[in-house]
Formats: sequence, structure tokens, C-alpha cells
Amino acid sequence: MDDHHQRDAEFSLPALKAGDKAEFARLVDAYSGPIYRLTLKILGEPQDAEDALQETFLKAYRALPAFEGRSSLSTWLYRIAANESFMTLRRRKPEAVSVDEAQPTADGEQEPIQIVDWCCLPEDELLSTEARQHLDQAVGRLTLALRTVFVLRDIEGLSVRETAEALNVSEAAVKTRLLRARLSLREQLSAYYAERMAATSLSAAERTS
Repeated sequence: MDDHHQRDAEFSLPALKAGDKAEFARLVDAYSGPIYRLTLKILGEPQDAEDALQETFLKAYRALPAFEGRSSLSTWLYRIAANESFMTLRRRKPEAVSVDEAQPTADGEQEPIQIVDWCCLPEDELLSTEARQHLDQAVGRLTLALRTVFVLRDIEGLSVRETAEALNVSEAAVKTRLLRARLSLREQLSAYYAERMAATSLSAAERTS
């Protein structure tokens, strides 16, 4: 059983469906962090993300009596949060929102330009605050469709099936978008680490000269 299903099993669905406020407060405590990470990655603005988070739980509370359990509680909450975030984006930038982006043709696939071997970088460099910030920025540059799949699958740890359910797309679409997201991020991060390795080499050369 994965972490999400283990966490879901900790809650009493009958109590939640009956409107038990204490049980719902526990649900909010358990999922506020993951849901906020998703809304922030989609929206990019902390205040918008906070508003989407609050609206997610308000809608969940109202809808719980009719929840049939066809998907897990966590997947259901992610679906509400994603939809709420998409609606916020449509209000803010209607022309920029394309969640159901067309599948690219074979000719349209973009291969990474240069993949740098990261094996020789010190671990503290890979885990540095600057590197994490660069990763966040790279994720933010992904298209909405790719970014959302990447966050749910690789950051929040949902399965392919759960991600497909949360976004109401096919599992094939999830796999394709995840691959494209990973390739794009790898390309962006390779360029970043290439610069870091060059700077490290230059610094070492200067010290020995």
C-alpha cells in the first residue's frame, strides 16, 4: 500500500460523509501541505494558491456526502484542487490555459540538446538551495499540462492511474506528458549544471595557477 492509500485509510469515510467536523479537520491537516504544493506549482502566486487551497476544502466538505469512493480520497482532493487552480488561471489569463494540450507529432518531439553527466558534482552542490530554486524555476517554465502531471506524479508520488484520474485524462497521456516534462527539465538542469561545473573547474584552475 502506497503512502496516499495508507493516509486515506486513517480516516473514517462514514464520519466524513456525515459531516463530522473533527474528522474533516484531521483530513485538512493531513492534506493541506500536498494540496498547497500543487496549487502553488500551478498558479505560481502564494495568495492565489492559498485561496485555491481554501476553496478546495470548502468544495470537498460540501461534496463529501455524495462522495462514492470510486477513487481514493487523496486523488479526489487533488482533482478538486487542480480544477480550482485551472479555473483561477482561466480567470487570470484565459488565453494561457490549455490543460488538454494536443499530443505532439513525432516531428514535434524535442530531444534534449545536451545531457551533462552529473556524477562528478559534489552532493552538496546537487542539493544546494540555489539548485533547488533552479529546479523550481524549471518546473515553472513547463507548460501547464506537463507541469501538473510532473507535480502529481514525481513530487506528490501519485501513481500513473491516480494522476490520470485526478486530471481526467488517459494513462497514456500521463505517461507521454511525464516523459516530455522529464526531458525538458533534464535539458534545463543539464545546462545549469554545465555552467556550475565550468565555474568549478575555472575556480580550481585559478587556485592552482
